[in-house]
Amino acid sequence: MAADDEKTLVEILEEHNPIDLSKYINYVSAPQAGAIATFSGTTRDTFDGKEVVELRYEAYVPMAVKCIKSICSSARSSWNLHSMAVAHRLGPVPVGETSVFIAVSAVHRADALEACKFVIDEVKASVPIWKKEVYSNGEVWKENSEFLERRLELGKDVGSCSVKEPEVHRQERKSCCGSKAKVIDENAEIRHERKSCCGAKSKIIDGSA
Repeated sequence: MAADDEKTLVEILEEHNPIDLSKYINYVSAPQAGAIATFSGTTRDTFDGKEVVELRYEAYVPMAVKCIKSICSSARSSWNLHSMAVAHRLGPVPVGETSVFIAVSAVHRADALEACKFVIDEVKASVPIWKKEVYSNGEVWKENSEFLERRLELGKDVGSCSVKEPEVHRQERKSCCGSKAKVIDENAEIRHERKSCCGAKSKIIDGSA
């Protein structure tokens, strides 16, 4: 775990601190990494026909960092990754600027690409970071669609970092807590259900499900 922690960088940036994309790309770069996948979430200028001026983010920082690290640990348990970096801004983020950036390096591109998508999806769904959209004629707090879907899945409010385990083609792997989970058989019958390190239940299925 210590070695993985050394290769994972998670930062929640205070207000008015832009994200330095090159910093995080350089962090995950390595001679043995043949692929680097990145995701940059930027503020767009319109939403549902309204003119967007900026987005504003707030977070419970200690929990946000803990949740993102848990997401990264879960990704490592499912893909062969070298280094990971996740940065998220707080405060106002004007149109065209980056609010969240993820960089993942791996030996092979499939691992990097799939893990990068998993991380951003989980950040949107479960990390306690809240967004306000500021329009030219008003403002409103918004919940991500992924967050709403996760809440429906769990049947309760999300806010305690309910990480959803990725569905992978592995016969056995360790969770971020170190416990092992068996993949179910080809008939997609649930053989094992367990809780993730954040308390959410995860079901492991095989590739035929």
